[in-house]
Amino acid sequence: MKLCRALPALLLISAPLLAHEFWLIPDKFFIAPRTPLSLTLNVGEDFTGLVRPFNTEKVAALRHYSAAGTVDLMARVPAAPGLDAFPLSLEKPGTHLIAEDAHPSTITLSPDKFLGYLNEDGLEFVAAARKAAGQENEPGRERYLRCVKTLIRVGDRSDATYAVRTGQRLEITPQSDPFAARPGTRLGFTITFDGQPLAGAQVRAWHHRDGNVVMIKGRSAANGTITFDLPYAGPWMISLVHMIPLKDVPGYDWQSYWGNLTFALPAS
Repeated sequence: MKLCRALPALLLISAPLLAHEFWLIPDKFFIAPRTPLSLTLNVGEDFTGLVRPFNTEKVAALRHYSAAGTVDLMARVPAAPGLDAFPLSLEKPGTHLIAEDAHPSTITLSPDKFLGYLNEDGLEFVAAARKAAGQENEPGRERYLRCVKTLIRVGDRSDATYAVRTGQRLEITPQSDPFAARPGTRLGFTITFDGQPLAGAQVRAWHHRDGNVVMIKGRSAANGTITFDLPYAGPWMISLVHMIPLKDVPGYDWQSYWGNLTFALPAS
């Protein structure tokens, strides 16, 4: 299988990017069995953001995957205002995957801001479609939906849960176990949309290092795969945005999907 190599340059981010990321992350990626932990939803830039609450107005689905099966956590998600941190206790050793889908939201951006956002997130095909339709000077009217996941290891071993497909419309799935990797390891990921490989998507890997943000980016291959050489231990975030025309929501022209995966590389 031929994989698309990520761009070799590591970029140290000094200026805010136009697009906001949204991610799910635990306070600890490596825990002992039955150790309490908490999950937070975050929105921001450069893998730094503000906490957004867990509540039924925002969260459409929340599921826990492990070798023991799947547990629906939505019954524990409260109504607004909700919880800033979602408590969880994981008993069985191995890999645990938490997936969250958000309810759709909408936004309207000025033509220049929308174009900047499209260029930043590798969505030039949307800009080209707007120009071809004579809409480049019209506001960008978008509905967006977020599909986020995080991986946690309990105890001193992991398992194949990292490879579980959750059925999210836009999904990032590791091809090998991140918890078995070490800094400098090349890790592959498969990007799917509606269960099919997504080619040509701009995918980014994010990490904090010595007070800076490291960002590596590349494009997915025809089979939806991409590899990153991740040089540092600690938390990493993989993210992308995909956009399609929207025809069934009056007042909005585009539907975007925001995919995100967080995990940590153990120290060597």
